[in-house]
Amino acid sequence: MSETAIGHYLLNRLSELGVKHVFGVPGDYVLGFYDQMEHSSVSHVGTTREDTAAFAADGYARCNGLGALAVTYGVGALSVVNPIAGAYAESAPVVVISGAPGTNEVQNDPMLHHRFGPFTFQREIFERITCATAVIDDPVLAFRQIDRALAAALRHRKPVYIELPRDLVEQPGVEVAAPPDEQMEARDDAALAEAVAETVELLAHSKSPVVIAGVEIHRRGLQKPLLDFIEHANLPVAATLTGKSVIRERHPNYLGIYSGALSNDDARRVVEDSDCILMLGMTLNDIDTGGYTIQLNPQQMIRAAQGDVFIRHHRYPGAPLNDFLTALNRTGRPRTEALPRFTTGPEATNFPEKDRAMTIARLIGRLNAAITPDMMVVCDTGDCLFAGVELRVHDQTEFLASAYYTTMGYAVPAALGAQVARPQRRALILVGDGAFQMTGTELTSHCRQGLAPIVIVFNNRGYSTERFILDGPFNDIAEWQFHRLGELFGPLDGYDAPDECAFEQALTAAVANTDTASIINVRLEPRDASPAMQRLGAHLKARLGRED
Repeated sequence: MSETAIGHYLLNRLSELGVKHVFGVPGDYVLGFYDQMEHSSVSHVGTTREDTAAFAADGYARCNGLGALAVTYGVGALSVVNPIAGAYAESAPVVVISGAPGTNEVQNDPMLHHRFGPFTFQREIFERITCATAVIDDPVLAFRQIDRALAAALRHRKPVYIELPRDLVEQPGVEVAAPPDEQMEARDDAALAEAVAETVELLAHSKSPVVIAGVEIHRRGLQKPLLDFIEHANLPVAATLTGKSVIRERHPNYLGIYSGALSNDDARRVVEDSDCILMLGMTLNDIDTGGYTIQLNPQQMIRAAQGDVFIRHHRYPGAPLNDFLTALNRTGRPRTEALPRFTTGPEATNFPEKDRAMTIARLIGRLNAAITPDMMVVCDTGDCLFAGVELRVHDQTEFLASAYYTTMGYAVPAALGAQVARPQRRALILVGDGAFQMTGTELTSHCRQGLAPIVIVFNNRGYSTERFILDGPFNDIAEWQFHRLGELFGPLDGYDAPDECAFEQALTAAVANTDTASIINVRLEPRDASPAMQRLGAHLKARLGRED
């Protein structure tokens, strides 16, 4: 019998896998585990709510490769269902640790607080939104269950759920042999070789090949192999919206975002005129296809994702993306043609202009000039996400968003996790006023941790994306004085920015202040829309034969 307690074993395994912080809110069923955490190499990062802890763990996982949160049974665990569903949809490996009533407490089916039905209900809920669940109810099996759950999170890049009864936290478990390496994807060497050979041949005979890189590049940690391939082959590359920043966005080969009608002119022209489109790790969801407005010929596509390669009507199973990229880089033939110069993102000429009201287009143009190499952008959903299409960050995986699941309230808490994972980076948070009202209290945790994000609030007094679809008074919200939140939140500098001169002063001061958080209340007209949303709207209206 091992002398290692089950809770300590879980903490040790998390630490070995690089998880040095666990987010969450304490509750009586998980207090024993929290006490163990205080005496371990893993630090607890407290949040204002359980759902924001899950968003923070998601941001941490995207930057670190694995994240974790710990909450109590019932009220705590059920509060994280939405963000964990988002992590599942967007392939962020988050470990959900839920304290639970003791094994001796549930035997006689007692009426315990936080209970909402049979004790199996909570696990059954999480089975639908995780790739593996483990209810620890036997010390003999505990270590093996923990290892299998963590291995599944890493293999599938999805959340997992571990339920830890409070009477087993200090119980010693049984040592088992080291878990096998279950992160390896199944590989068929013959299929991989044929897929690579056919791809190399098609690229060699193509006159205008282009690469589209998607979210799986992020989740599989393949940014460096992608960059090596792009530079070796000398190919232009676009990213999807969910894959934004898979390559540094000021690289000379980078086109911008290709998401159908959301795309800039360069990206759309080059991609849609291409005679050979190599799609790497791209998912064909409605966001990445710009509401299914992409104009691509399937006969000119090579698509590698989720372990398979599809070339025209050919399917090659057992060809992992990492191996496919590595083989392409090794055997592909570099193109000698010089690439044209692509746009580097919009600019805000002559910013600031006196008495000129703020607009989203001018705001993004100014931010493009302000983003520094030590910044990461964390973006909420809504028009700030569509506006973010035009931003150009400096390094790989420095733009985080709930770009597919598109849950409001993601950015502020996710930025907390991202900055804890990457303390050398400063977060530039783009968030609508509606999303901030949902989870903006987590800015207090930034302040408590001594972080100094810059928060840009797109304050147009309502839900702008919904207004764009169908307007009505139901899209209007209460107007907050965001610039005054420092009076409540603690060490926080607030700025009001109704016009360009006020914004310029606020941004200059915020960038210079690296000691405390800053929030800028950017006042926008309710009908103002980003260039990307305007392009998408114009395309959809033309397709439907409608006019304003």
